[in-house]
Amino acid sequence: MSNDTVLNQSNTGYETFSYNNTLTKWFAYATILWGVVGFLVGIIIALQLIIPTYFPSLDFGIPYISFGRLRPLHTNAVIFAFVGNAIFMGIYYSLPRLVKAEMWSKLLGNLHFWGWQIIIVLAAITFPLGITTGKEYAELEWPIDILVAVVWVIFGINMIMTLIKRREKHMYVAVWFYLASWVTVAVLHIVNSLAIPATLFKSYPIYAGVQDALVQWWYGHNAVAFFLTTPFLGLMYYFMPKAAERPVYSYKLSIIHFWSLIFLYIWAGPHHLLYSSLPDWAQSLGMVFSLMLIAPSWGGMINGLLTLRGAWDKVKEDPILKFLVVAVTAYGMSTFEGPMLSIKSVNAISHFTDWTIAHVHVGALGWNGFMTFGILYWLIPRLFSTNLYSKKMANAHFWIGFIGIITYAVPLYWAGVTQGLMWKQFSPEGMLVYANFLETVTHLVPMYAIRLVGGTLFFTGACIMVYNLVKTIKQGTFLKEEHVKVAKAVHTAEDKPSHRWLEGKPIPFLIGSLLVVLVGGVIEIVPMQVIKSNIPTIASVQPYTPLELHGRDIYIREGCYTCHSQLVRPFRSETERYGEYSKSGEYVYDHPFQWGSKRTGPDLHRVGGKYPHAWHYQHMYDPAAISPGSIMPRYPWLLDHSYDVTTTGAKIRAMQFLGVPYPQGYDAVANEDVKTQAQLIVDDLKTAGIETSSDKEIIALIAYLQRLGTDIKKSKVKVQ
Repeated sequence: MSNDTVLNQSNTGYETFSYNNTLTKWFAYATILWGVVGFLVGIIIALQLIIPTYFPSLDFGIPYISFGRLRPLHTNAVIFAFVGNAIFMGIYYSLPRLVKAEMWSKLLGNLHFWGWQIIIVLAAITFPLGITTGKEYAELEWPIDILVAVVWVIFGINMIMTLIKRREKHMYVAVWFYLASWVTVAVLHIVNSLAIPATLFKSYPIYAGVQDALVQWWYGHNAVAFFLTTPFLGLMYYFMPKAAERPVYSYKLSIIHFWSLIFLYIWAGPHHLLYSSLPDWAQSLGMVFSLMLIAPSWGGMINGLLTLRGAWDKVKEDPILKFLVVAVTAYGMSTFEGPMLSIKSVNAISHFTDWTIAHVHVGALGWNGFMTFGILYWLIPRLFSTNLYSKKMANAHFWIGFIGIITYAVPLYWAGVTQGLMWKQFSPEGMLVYANFLETVTHLVPMYAIRLVGGTLFFTGACIMVYNLVKTIKQGTFLKEEHVKVAKAVHTAEDKPSHRWLEGKPIPFLIGSLLVVLVGGVIEIVPMQVIKSNIPTIASVQPYTPLELHGRDIYIREGCYTCHSQLVRPFRSETERYGEYSKSGEYVYDHPFQWGSKRTGPDLHRVGGKYPHAWHYQHMYDPAAISPGSIMPRYPWLLDHSYDVTTTGAKIRAMQFLGVPYPQGYDAVANEDVKTQAQLIVDDLKTAGIETSSDKEIIALIAYLQRLGTDIKKSKVKVQ
């Protein structure tokens, strides 16, 4: 409370109200459940990377559990199910206590809880079925995206109305982070999810190619920033002082930390696109602002760790504080490493490698995972009016989980550096030492096996926690209503204009946060959408044929982008291996872009015409038979399943709406071109001794793969 505010509490009496813990309890249960599910799916896909090498007989060729379909299920389960429910659990507990008011609406709270769980279940159903947009961390199709927006608005209304009816005038620092996170995630989700539906289960983003890449990674990086980071910083500012029984180290530092972080973070997205076809000015902006992010990020880490001043003896004994200390330290480590990876010379080695996977998981397992575990261990006993069932088990969980993180990350760092250097290694004669990409993969399989051990350890620790918390719940009694009595406070003087004034005004604070966040996004994104010179066009680049469009959708459905890039960077090592570096004008009809973020397999942007149709056919059926040692899964169902020609017209119309120059009325006759092109591929396969029909999915996929990169061979870049 400000020194400039005089409160008269004499003769005002007291008022009694209660905090309802029901929603906190349900979100805690959901956090535990989806955490176990997300970690388990992670173990399954990690296992799939070593199955072809160590357990080839376990490759069943089942579409619903293939790596490409389960990988987005894993990422979404961990980010939006596990971490998302943890955020809501923490907010529904801390916010009423910080503002001394019940949540505004129980109905909205219930709609929020059940709506979010329905979204998670829909994701768990649609991803294995191959229903996906193909945009990382934003793979949900358009009906579910709309539901996400509705539920997010419901949550925001409940939170903002609770702030408006609060009894405590001053908004504590944790609330700042809650507000900024909510409004920014709303903007990110809406802008990145704008799409034109073709069918109930298929849509195409309104952005294409380079523009789509920029918007996607503006979203993708800031989903990390404003979903995985800023809400958890708010939780840190509440639960760490509570667990340590110490006040936050520095109020002034928290102000600097908050405003500088939300301003700088939004600019950093382009650092995911260094050495790409994105214009240099946008790449440089992303790099510079990423480097500046070190300061506010470490300001938050320092504020968190120094909150424990005088409590370090307690840290040695208390498993909750152990989890929180390692979580904040992991936050500091990952927010130092992130800006370092944004330096172009470092990124030239790290990008597309396992180094990035290691970096991401230090944050996800260490920062989000351990912070959530610490909060659960602190919160559950209080919700059930009891003590933690076993402190020894919590300590065991800490050490098993900590060793698991180290065992997971270290081999992937090693693998990442190994990959990056092998890709670039030339012999004294000027030849690529590892011209065969597969050689750079087989060397890494033992490291993938060690990573699996680390992930299993982390999962084991989580299972120990589940048992410990279940026993804690059973021995206690749920405290549904927590009654409190506070003195009525009457403000007899106004705060002077200052940050304290702003902390007493939730709507201006929300608007101010939005404006600060929007600056970077507008400056980066708008020029890319309206200034044509940012994307030099290529005269020979033509829209995909209807059959190639079907094949592209199959490529996206199977999650091929999770292992393959479609971006040849302007490095000698890449042009020697793949061919001419990629131009921005080649992607003008790509809805969505497919540049990828990880190369477990080679880049495919120049694969068109490199191999005969029969090679692709056999390779999709049994990759190891064509490329001995390959860890790519089999796709036998593509040889049996037929693509749906009834959707061709709808897809063409959606593309026309997006500006793709198909002739007027082409949607009505497009299937004739499908049949003609498909039959040409079937006839070619027949000459190689392969009998199949023209309606099979493998035919459409071959058409798409054979198209990739072929337009650039016909013309030079010409600015128009």
